[in-house]
Amino acid sequence: MAQLSETYACVPSTERGRGILISGDPKSNSILYCNGRSVIIRYLDRPLEVKVYGEHAYPATVARYSPNGEWIASADVSGTVRIWGTHNDFVLKKEFRVLSGRIDDLQWSPDCQRIVASGEGKGTSFVRAFVWDSGSNVGEFDGHSRRVLSCAFKPTRPFRIVTCGEDFLINFYEGPPFKFKQSLRDHSNFVNCVRFSPDGNVFITVSSDKKGLLYDAKTGDKIGELSSEDGHNGSIYAASWSPDSKRVLTVSADKSAKVWEISDDNNGKVVKTLVCPGSGGVEDMLVGCLWQNDHIVTVSLGGTLYLYSASDLDKAPLELSGHMKNINSLAVLKSEPQVILSTSYDGLIVKWVQGVGYSGKLERKAITQIKCFAAVKEEIVSSGFDNKVWRFSLLGDQCGDADSVDIGNQPKDLSLALLSPELALVAIDTGVTLLRGTTVVSTIDLGFTVTACVISPNGNEAIVGGQDGKLHVYSVTGDTLHEQAVLEKHRGPITVIRYSPDVSMVASADTNREAVVWDCASREIKLKNMLYHTARINCLAWSPNSSMIATGSLDTCVIVYEVDKPASDRTTIKGAHLGGVYGLGFTDDDTLVSSGEDACVRVWKVAPQ
Repeated sequence: MAQLSETYACVPSTERGRGILISGDPKSNSILYCNGRSVIIRYLDRPLEVKVYGEHAYPATVARYSPNGEWIASADVSGTVRIWGTHNDFVLKKEFRVLSGRIDDLQWSPDCQRIVASGEGKGTSFVRAFVWDSGSNVGEFDGHSRRVLSCAFKPTRPFRIVTCGEDFLINFYEGPPFKFKQSLRDHSNFVNCVRFSPDGNVFITVSSDKKGLLYDAKTGDKIGELSSEDGHNGSIYAASWSPDSKRVLTVSADKSAKVWEISDDNNGKVVKTLVCPGSGGVEDMLVGCLWQNDHIVTVSLGGTLYLYSASDLDKAPLELSGHMKNINSLAVLKSEPQVILSTSYDGLIVKWVQGVGYSGKLERKAITQIKCFAAVKEEIVSSGFDNKVWRFSLLGDQCGDADSVDIGNQPKDLSLALLSPELALVAIDTGVTLLRGTTVVSTIDLGFTVTACVISPNGNEAIVGGQDGKLHVYSVTGDTLHEQAVLEKHRGPITVIRYSPDVSMVASADTNREAVVWDCASREIKLKNMLYHTARINCLAWSPNSSMIATGSLDTCVIVYEVDKPASDRTTIKGAHLGGVYGLGFTDDDTLVSSGEDACVRVWKVAPQ
């Protein structure tokens, strides 16, 4: 059996020039955010405990706990709202098609009976409120002409709903059934977020005109504003009230978060400005925030979550980060403690420490896209979508100087000789290129279309896989390759080839969902019928003692086989990663690390059967 022991979560999906509205549940101290089709539940006091809900058919945009903490309503870009339970496997209660376009915000009523959602729509329908279990409408919401970015439900009776959006308007509705009461035109740019204070007396709106305004929650009259002295210099994207309704947290494109004290005359003045510890680039613009219990959470455009303590604002924040885009490769470094490096195609390399989680991003001087990636203890080799192969030395959390070599063709696969890592074999369309350091030793035309390659740890043997499903074994002498044998079994193009750590076996996999283990000495098939995936195999990994082999596929599953047992005695991890598994590695003989399309990294305990 395989057991999930750790999850290193992805970060929230962000978009330049827009805020994201994250939320949480004060009882369980968890927060909700969305990335791709997943809704992520994270616990602020236990960063390694993560739950993922992946049932949306389209990218999810916003999720909210019901006030009693039993249900979660989440919405996506198609205008669908799904309501599901927080316990027993996220059982689905209802699914409603609420709007005709993307939903940007939704809120529950305090009695858990109604939900209001706002976003993009057709005609004048940008907002809808409905009964949570039947979906029937509760009121008419006219008065907006453009996308509605945020909506809020007054937490005390008499109920009110406030909405705001890209038409610079704040609309105030009374009910239920809700009907239009008045329109407030006090902002001169997009109004990004509206929130009622927890005691239900006032609500605040923040806008891209750098202003925050306070209104009476019962009547909708303007009663105060956030002071402009020491105010924000950029668009304000989100606001969140403290639990006692006396303070407000705002975040802005000027890369700062501010805590405001709301006085008795309902004007706000800055108590503390929280500046992010980042480098100060575009990635450090803050786009989301949440004040929950004693935690203050801010989210940057790069997706990093900063956790501050509300009672001690001078304390440095805890940083939680990770990938936003799908992770396309993974490498495990042999070190104590175990270090895992993962890369996504946007050029981000993240370092994880087993048992600790996020341990920093590897800063590189030249940010290039990454398609193929290999790492040994002191060095990283990568290639992107141009013709270059890059080498970086690895110094703790930083990458040293980068050297690149142009090999004249786009690399399709790269492999390092582990015992002498300056030797690398790079697969190109027509053949292979041998590199020593950053010099091209030779480029060899092999006469068939190459799809994958591997070089043995001592650099004496290379195996090249072709579009025709054949494996060609070559001996490497100097700068030339001599063909030794051709292994035929696969019925589709080869996707990945790997030597076992003791170099007695080699495993290969193809797009036709089959994997094969070969004996290196006799070149015979050692383990066959590994046909249990339902789609192409993307990656495979050997355990350090060469007894187990894991394959990861587009069908979201990871399958672990034991070499000495028939393939039918396998261990299957179903749904390991939403959208497909793209990276695998063993950290020790019974611990497997996987990564995939959902931008998460997971650590599994795999015990032999």
